[in-house]
Amino acid sequence: MKEIDIYKTILHPSPEVIYKDKNSKFLGYAFPVTNEEQIKEYIESLKKRHHSARHWCYAWQLGTENKLYRANDDGEPNNSAGQPIFGQIQSHELTNILIVVVRYFGGVKLGVGGLITAYKTAAQLAVEASKIVEKTIEKELIIAFDYDNMNKVMRIIKENNLNIIKQNFEIKCEIILSVRKKDATTIFNLFNSAYKITVKWL
Repeated sequence: MKEIDIYKTILHPSPEVIYKDKNSKFLGYAFPVTNEEQIKEYIESLKKRHHSARHWCYAWQLGTENKLYRANDDGEPNNSAGQPIFGQIQSHELTNILIVVVRYFGGVKLGVGGLITAYKTAAQLAVEASKIVEKTIEKELIIAFDYDNMNKVMRIIKENNLNIIKQNFEIKCEIILSVRKKDATTIFNLFNSAYKITVKWL
């Protein structure tokens, strides 16, 4: 079975999109994120920007293999907001993304069905306004060796066009490499079989 080592995310924050129903306004935003700290910051900044809104509902997903996700209704009826937003993340197969829908209440209740449609549509519009990109899942390796083996290590790196993230050539030489997941085991074995070079997963 072919190993999947690509994932989809968005490149930049989306422009603001708007969906209206019975005087209620639903503003949709999508953000590329890599950690929960960023998620918190984006939500806080939208709460400040739209301080007179009634609800700030959102869903996010992080990670490429062991995914984390959350959906929040923020006071709307259970599963009428966060879940429909999260549904758009799933149907577009996205990760490392936060979608927030800000609601300004227009005085007329929409009912659960109306809310589901509104939050889903605002989330969908935010995704459609974003640039979706495919990225590769990377693994990191740490290579340790003596100066005498520098040329050998550099030759393997050059021949396989590997990406150096960090290097330290003080007492002992260490290089951290980022390797595409599907090539990671092959590259690991190349270093592992070389004399006087130690390699481990980071």
